[in-house]
Amino acid sequence: MGWPGIVFLGVAVGLFGWWLHPLRRASRIGVALAIVLGAVAASAAKMAGSVTGLFYDGGTLEWPVCTACALALVALTVGLAARR
Repeated sequence: MGWPGIVFLGVAVGLFGWWLHPLRRASRIGVALAIVLGAVAASAAKMAGSVTGLFYDGGTLEWPVCTACALALVALTVGLAARR
């Protein structure tokens, strides 16, 4: 999976992560920002994994690591924005 796949994965995870978060109504984070955060987090995870040699392009570990990073960043951002 190349960069377009990682960006699409981040967009999908950002959208669904925002939609499923229980504090999304109390948060000031919009869906557009959640989508961008998901794409950025998935891309950053892919870059970090490639630089460290953790996984190669298309490796089995690439999908779960990028998905987990994108979901964690979206959940953390929505949760922190709802607490303010």
